[in-house]
Formats: sequence, C-alpha cells, structure tokens
Amino acid sequence: MVLIRTILIAGALFAAPPAFAHAFLDHASPSAGAELRAPPTTVRITFTEGVEPHFSSIQVLDAAGKRLNAGNAHADGPIENLAVELPKLPPGTYTVIWHATSVDTHKTEGKFTFSVLP
Repeated sequence: MVLIRTILIAGALFAAPPAFAHAFLDHASPSAGAELRAPPTTVRITFTEGVEPHFSSIQVLDAAGKRLNAGNAHADGPIENLAVELPKLPPGTYTVIWHATSVDTHKTEGKFTFSVLP
C-alpha cells in the first residue's frame, strides 16, 4: 500500500511540469506591420495572460523617437487588454514598445511597427 501511494505521488509530481505564465502579445490594433489609410486614435494590445496595468506600459514613438501618447497604458476591458490614446497621427511609420507585468508578476517586453499611409 505504501509503495502504491509513493508511486502515485511521484507520478503526480513528475507528470506535468509547473506552469510559468508570461504575458506575451497575442494581438494588437493596429496590428504589427499594418499599413493604415486612416490614423488610429488608440493602440490596443491583447496579451496571452492577464496583466497589471500599473506595472505595464505602452509607448508609441514616431520615426524620430519622440513619444506620442501622453497618457499611460490603462486597462481596456478584460485583464488581458491594455490601451493608450493617440493624437492625430500624420503619415509615417510608428513604433509601439510594450512592457507587461503579468498578474503573477512575470515581466515581458516587445515592440512592433505600423504605418499610416499618405
């Protein structure tokens, strides 16, 4: 009986590796590499896990590296979503830099670009 219990406990411990969740970019609006005819008023990012808005950020930069969004990233619906508002963007290429802290405190970051066509 002890041997069976030991085997069952060992099997449970080694059967599934522990899950380490990280909030990676699932999708964004505008999407990475998008070429838009009309400028967006908001950048929204949906992550693969819930994020902590107070410890996460989104920056939108123009080609010269100037930050365009005046406000900080804020929750936008479900806990996986963050957004920032934008001023009216002229034609050009823009870089979105994001830093996310998931609800279990793991940190991730990334960037992508989108363009507004003339």
